[in-house]
Amino acid sequence: MIRAVAGLALSLLLLSCATPSAQAPFDIVIRNGTVYDGSGGQPFVGDVAIRGDRIVAVGRKLRGTRLTEIDATGLAVSPGFINMLSWATESLLADGRGLSDLKQGVTLEVMGEGSSMGPWNEKMRRQETDRQGDIKYPVTWATLDEYLRKLETMGIAQNVASMVGAETVRTHVLGEEDVDPSPAELAKMQALVVQAMEDGALGVGSSLIYAPGSYADTDELVALVTEAGRCGGIYTSHMRSEGNRLLEAIDELIEISRRSGAPAEIYHLKAAGKANWHKIDAAIAKIEAARASGLRISADMYTYTAGSTGLDAAMPTWVQAGGREAWIKRLKDPATRREVIAEMRVDSPAFENLYRFAGAEGTLLVGFRNPKLKHLTGKTLAEVAKMRGVSPEDAAIDLVIEDGSRVQVVYFLMSEENVRKQVALPWMSFGSDAAALTPDGVFAGSSTHPRAYGNVARLLGRYVREEKALTLPDAVRRLSALPAQNLGLRDRGMLKAGNFADVVIFDPATIGDTATYETPKQFATGVRWVLVNGGVALKEGEPTALATGRVVRGRGWKGWPDGGCRASAKDWQWAW
Repeated sequence: MIRAVAGLALSLLLLSCATPSAQAPFDIVIRNGTVYDGSGGQPFVGDVAIRGDRIVAVGRKLRGTRLTEIDATGLAVSPGFINMLSWATESLLADGRGLSDLKQGVTLEVMGEGSSMGPWNEKMRRQETDRQGDIKYPVTWATLDEYLRKLETMGIAQNVASMVGAETVRTHVLGEEDVDPSPAELAKMQALVVQAMEDGALGVGSSLIYAPGSYADTDELVALVTEAGRCGGIYTSHMRSEGNRLLEAIDELIEISRRSGAPAEIYHLKAAGKANWHKIDAAIAKIEAARASGLRISADMYTYTAGSTGLDAAMPTWVQAGGREAWIKRLKDPATRREVIAEMRVDSPAFENLYRFAGAEGTLLVGFRNPKLKHLTGKTLAEVAKMRGVSPEDAAIDLVIEDGSRVQVVYFLMSEENVRKQVALPWMSFGSDAAALTPDGVFAGSSTHPRAYGNVARLLGRYVREEKALTLPDAVRRLSALPAQNLGLRDRGMLKAGNFADVVIFDPATIGDTATYETPKQFATGVRWVLVNGGVALKEGEPTALATGRVVRGRGWKGWPDGGCRASAKDWQWAW
């Protein structure tokens, strides 16, 4: 015991000294790298020492015995990168290596935009099974905790964490109809949030342009987020609009944060649609004013001018009430079809019409469930409409019916000038809004958005090295320490003694994205080593297939000595 205490004290001493000289036993020492510790400060050439799953020393010329030595001369050594918006929920069930993210240095996948993999009731579990696409898996869990533990047990390279979906708890109690909860039903939804927070959820995530999440009003969201905030959680949201009502949507998010007492993060901040590009300055000003007033508002983004979602975002939400099967049944009715087409062709305050922003030429088809439609992958909606001799709106409706799904598409929506402006914001972190994929196996027959393979690498290559829109120390901070702080994570996000050993070694001169919209399944370049919890997940650019990843749980987790939802929101201010 005395030796252990002395060892910890020595590690802290090594961290604060420029040239530590004491001996210490290490499992791994990363030597002579340029250390970017996540603080945003100036890097230095030095070493990082690891014992077990923890960093035990960071400094110049660390001395001590070691089992493994990694020479990082000429390379950057940084904390592992956090993907603030990951859709690896299903892809990790198929391939736990998560290669498209691992090869970019991602060590934590944060899931739960609107929907989460629990809590599910029996009806939801049956629907989840029936609606599966290329990735097939038995639904053997009901709670979010059971799902996360299943991933860990199966073996994953990256760490995983999740929000609890506002849409998920709504569906659990109300189904997928456009109805308001009674006080008793709202209380059940709040109880489900508390359960998920005690299971380790990081907060509540919403996605307010999609049915049935769009049916929730502000008061309902405040009620759910208040429970998450009481448990030390955050509110993360794909807001009700990113286009015509962008500024009003930011006002709603700020209101939810203020009324609930919870911090809030805007998912994939953008001004969508050319007519809305000019709004980005006003949007930034609103966020910065809220921050100046004391509210804890932040945002994340992906580093591309196109988004990706389904054709459901091209159609009014009223036609989608009751779920996918009810939606498709309505689309088969000629009168309903005419009404839907009429609404697709105009700007409507009732729903966020991404088809109007992108146009048929700017709507790229990338993911089908039906094998008979996969030959259309990579074509635009305009091209398919011309092939079939129908209007683009008719083509979109037909594809949904034939595929039995929302059909995954890429919408070209944003301005490059705005992307460049956003990456420079000091409170901006980054999320791919994509799955963690491999080019072969179960993923071979489908396409994707290039952000799945290049979001982080594009930031570090294009926007840091080439365009100098931000510095490398600040980019590392906003890929690691900033999101860890926003999420209230324990012992992650920085290279310092006592933290978990999530470490990336990369070449600043060569890191970059190679994925394109035409050929998106191309790995990024420049990442040499990735360590997750002290285990080597990527070695000299190649995956080791070791199960290094773990579940990362929030402050409300009942397993923490001071955890659970017993504390009040004010007790969590340390995280900010």
